Amino acid sequence: MTALAPLDETITLGDLDRNPFPIYRRLRAEAPVVRVASTGRTLLTRAVDTKYVKNHPELFSSDDPETPMKRAFQAHTLMRKDGAEHQRERMAMAPAFAPKVIMNEWMPAYMRIAEEYVARLPRGEVVDIFPALAAPYAARGLAVMLGMDEATDDQMAYWSQTLIDGAGNFGWLDGPFAASDSANAEMNALLDSLQPRHRAVPNNTAFSVMLNADDPIEMSQIYANIKIAIGGGINEPRDALNTVLFGLLTNPDQLEEVKRNNDWGKAFEEGVRWVAPISASSRRATEDTEIRGYLIPKGDTVMTIQASANRDEDLFEDGERFIVYRDKNPHQSFGNGPHFCMGTHVARRSIGQVMLPMLFDRFPDMTMPDPDAVQWRGFGFHGITTLPVLLQ
Repeated sequence: MTALAPLDETITLGDLDRNPFPIYRRLRAEAPVVRVASTGRTLLTRAVDTKYVKNHPELFSSDDPETPMKRAFQAHTLMRKDGAEHQRERMAMAPAFAPKVIMNEWMPAYMRIAEEYVARLPRGEVVDIFPALAAPYAARGLAVMLGMDEATDDQMAYWSQTLIDGAGNFGWLDGPFAASDSANAEMNALLDSLQPRHRAVPNNTAFSVMLNADDPIEMSQIYANIKIAIGGGINEPRDALNTVLFGLLTNPDQLEEVKRNNDWGKAFEEGVRWVAPISASSRRATEDTEIRGYLIPKGDTVMTIQASANRDEDLFEDGERFIVYRDKNPHQSFGNGPHFCMGTHVARRSIGQVMLPMLFDRFPDMTMPDPDAVQWRGFGFHGITTLPVLLQ
């Protein structure tokens, strides 16, 4: 009889929130398939396994009833659906992410926002980039793309973090869900108020595209999937910008080479590999199956740990280090399979083509006075929460 994966009762959610990478390194070596009691899930830390799970939705469904995401979003979103149902909701939003729309509408908008937001940064001062630039830039760009211009940067950032905290609330604590309930009410009220404008003047924003479709999806799902975009669409570019800045400023030799070659896109890819903004994803086994010889019983939830797969020794030499000029970089930060991230190309361009070169053009001698002052957090979503830099 096939055995279950080993059970680890020592790893805490606090450990995974603060600094999960040493844990992942140990698990890759000792127990790449492991049941972690504190998460109630089987963690997969090797790249070949995480990719296999994502590429086989018939065996590993996104419809995980045990995830706190449904409770946090007050809905069954497209992130938790498979097959035709997932595809229908995904395609409802897809016109807003078409390559021509990205290039002709969203990138010029991001350029204008970047110019305005970088221009207001003070020269010669130590500034926390997270609240001063990374979060508001990601928030404003997303608000424009979604058709929610009326939301403030602070509102967008707060809603995103609250939804993320709720979706990652694997301890099922009351506080994060109370906050997400409040945020949901605020988002619903705003979306209600915006419907007349978008119906009167159809446009390429995600909300308008879904509202005015020939065969629109249910209104509850339109709202739910706008919220999915808010939850993931701010943290990924925001955290990528912060991580790339940290990586470059703590490796000045690499920064100089990136500047010399204008390789901001490579720096972006290495940043999201090194610290995956969306670090873990849940999947439910649809039948008894095996991974590395261990039984994954039908109904059990596995977690693909992209944050670990991206440092897998089988694929990456010195994977624990930030190295822009790698020979190859097959990271999984944007997922694979049917749920490949729709916002990938926007994130790549808005950070790698717009913000990074503009920021270093204005502040070419930017430094980080105290790398130890930089703070990181998050299990399901991992990123910098404080990034003090000297702008010069």
